[in-house]
Amino acid sequence: MNLSIVEKITEIFKYIGSSFLSVSLFILCLLLFLISVINISKKNKYANYIIIVIYLAIFISIIIASPSYFVYSIDWLLKSIMKYIYFPSTGAYYMINLFSIIIIIYSLRSKKISKAKKVFNFVICNILFYLFLAFVVLVTYNKLDIRILDSLYKNNQVLSIVQVSNLLLLLWIIITLFYKLFIFLKNKYDKKNENY
Repeated sequence: MNLSIVEKITEIFKYIGSSFLSVSLFILCLLLFLISVINISKKNKYANYIIIVIYLAIFISIIIASPSYFVYSIDWLLKSIMKYIYFPSTGAYYMINLFSIIIIIYSLRSKKISKAKKVFNFVICNILFYLFLAFVVLVTYNKLDIRILDSLYKNNQVLSIVQVSNLLLLLWIIITLFYKLFIFLKNKYDKKNENY
């Protein structure tokens, strides 16, 4: 079924007015949107908690109403992650390196990041960049077609470079998340001590 973008949007609007349930869902989402937008200027923390609880309640009710869909989605996600780790896409690999360059630029310009974190970002991003350049050189030198994944994955060096890059990126994300959590908790603790 090949529909244009306008036809697809028209189908969505047809659904919105098709039943009481669809209208109710639309009104609920519209109310959540309006409360969120109004609360941006009001900055009421209780409204934020209420919005989060409503979203979580809706999500949990979907899980309860359709557990098979939830299990299928988790299964698909895990399979996709495993597939990407063992058979990574060259397109995604390119985007990872573009992401690492953006992180370097952000780290250079940011005044909020500590010197130690900046150095850590530079080390990881430069290793990723080196591995990406090695990947490009190996693909070019061995005349591998990046569109044919079998030719790439038969070359142990190319596969190792991509897999180590993915592992390094995952490690960088985990360390960064823990670092952000540590800074958040440290700031909260410091503010609490100032109040006493």
